[in-house]
Amino acid sequence: MPDQQREPEHAIAGTGTGGTMGLDAAETGAETPERTPDGPEGTGPRDKPRSLWSDAWRDLRRNPVFLVSGLVILFLVFISLWPSAITSGSPLKCDLARAQEGSQPGHPFGFDGQGCDVYTRTVHGARTSLTVGVCATLGVAVLGSVLGALAGFLGGVWDSVLSRITDVFFAVPVVLGGLVLLSVITSNTVWPVIGFIVLLGWPQISRIARGSVITVQHNDYVQAARALGASRSRLLLRHIAPNAVAPVIVVATIALGTYIALEATLSYLGVGLKPPSVSWGIDISAASPYIRNAPHALLWPSGALAVTVLAFIMLGDAVRDALDPRLR
Repeated sequence: MPDQQREPEHAIAGTGTGGTMGLDAAETGAETPERTPDGPEGTGPRDKPRSLWSDAWRDLRRNPVFLVSGLVILFLVFISLWPSAITSGSPLKCDLARAQEGSQPGHPFGFDGQGCDVYTRTVHGARTSLTVGVCATLGVAVLGSVLGALAGFLGGVWDSVLSRITDVFFAVPVVLGGLVLLSVITSNTVWPVIGFIVLLGWPQISRIARGSVITVQHNDYVQAARALGASRSRLLLRHIAPNAVAPVIVVATIALGTYIALEATLSYLGVGLKPPSVSWGIDISAASPYIRNAPHALLWPSGALAVTVLAFIMLGDAVRDALDPRLR
């Protein structure tokens, strides 16, 4: 009899968001029971709720790819917030008499074609790239998730209209769209570039969010909440959205590195950030004509850009592996 009374406790687990689900909890992000040692009163084993997020964090801490990429990103964030911690020079201070000179004491990366310290400009360029990448990713994730979730949840006309709109945006080449839209903007700030990326980047996240919501809303715990009289807003915010957000987080993390590369590409083409702004794309563009005489001026900002993009892509891959229960 005690065994029979414990069966429902193992067969049904809470989602942690107000609903319940069956034995396939690992596929929906719901909490699953975890065996722990005897309780403090010596009553025997007991069940401790374990969610998809706690499982993912446990796997991430053991993943060397996540640890390496995380350390690189933390270092980039640190020098973006406090560049003076590792360099005391000004990125706008140049000396034409030292143009294209190589590495020397106090200037490990040498000087570019304008006599600016390449090391100082490379360090300060991290702030611009991370600002564009993070802000654009947040804007794309919020806008795309909201529109995609509503389309997948409401369906009907709303879903059809949004699908056709996303098809139109997918047909616009990103670089060509940047050349057309940003060429008429004279602002030297990062906001026009961020706005452009959000404008053309939200359809991808929208498609991911829509498909995830459609999949999750057919699960048993959502149907049980609907049968118990939960409102549509409660179904979406408490039961569907928390369990459908994992794919969005994965795609957004990988896309962050792509947006940093896109900003550098647009700046290289002269339609993104413009001098006197400090950007890796601007430095790469300025150093390209002197690649034979001063290859170091091109090597260091290009290397910093490549390492940054690779770090975010590796982080996204690690997060994807941790949040996908099918890979366990």
